[in-house]
Amino acid sequence: MRIAILGATSQIAKDLVLSFSAQGSHELVLFARRPEIVTQWLAAVGLAAKYMTSDFSAFSAEEHFDAILNFVGVGNPAQAAAMGASIFDVTLKYDEMALSYVRLHPDCRYVFLSSGAAYGANFDVPVDENTKAVVAINNLQPQDWYAVAKLHTECRHRSLSHLPIVDIRVFNYFSHTQDITARFFITDILRAIRYHEILITSLDNIVRDYLGPNDFYQLVSLILSAPIQNNVVDCYTKAPVDKITLLATMGQQFGLSYEMREAMAGVNATGAKKNYYSMNRSANSYGYLPSKTSLENIVDEINVLAR
Repeated sequence: MRIAILGATSQIAKDLVLSFSAQGSHELVLFARRPEIVTQWLAAVGLAAKYMTSDFSAFSAEEHFDAILNFVGVGNPAQAAAMGASIFDVTLKYDEMALSYVRLHPDCRYVFLSSGAAYGANFDVPVDENTKAVVAINNLQPQDWYAVAKLHTECRHRSLSHLPIVDIRVFNYFSHTQDITARFFITDILRAIRYHEILITSLDNIVRDYLGPNDFYQLVSLILSAPIQNNVVDCYTKAPVDKITLLATMGQQFGLSYEMREAMAGVNATGAKKNYYSMNRSANSYGYLPSKTSLENIVDEINVLAR
């Protein structure tokens, strides 16, 4: 397949490019607002001569693509907070770029990277196939912008039921290529391990489901090879992990020092989420079977980092 990747500077997009490259089965064209960053990265990973990189202005309806993968967005909570309401314009602009192409080429598949945040739920319990999206329409807060932008995009896609669009909701993702300066809980852990610092965290025992690069690649590949349809799927692993178990494992295997305290402040750009994961298993209709648990993903990827 000839695949256009929009937003190729994103970490999850880069990991997918590496996975595609290892299989060598697709021609990729990488689009970004800063294509020079992608070019530098390709050179660093030994793929300088393998893939074409371009500015978004070069994306044309006259080119042939079998699929478009849209990763345009923000990569961490701090960026989401900094973007504020402009995330609506950015999301809409690049979604419309892809949709305009697919309208002209209805055999071209379009895969959009959505988020579990689209549910807008309070996540007191994990979401499932019966969970309804919740939008505080009369009391919208800045931390809602990211979720509403994703939800709005998904609604547009379902309204275009005749077009081959699949939205993939990612809840949590981790790989050894992660930018450890990002303000996620898992990257806070990584920094504490690397710099031999004490991680200070709250007593809240949150639960997360950390997808790894191999299972993300598996899911995308299955969607690209499946019969064309308009659909949405949630990402999941074999099992999520709670914070106390994660901290204990990080302490035992990697020497993490940590303290749990009563109340903590942090970057919370998309709202508090106690059980931020999904029990919706609709992705298994594509043949998706996760290969690892969240904890296995994290341990294995940190071990790669440590080599």
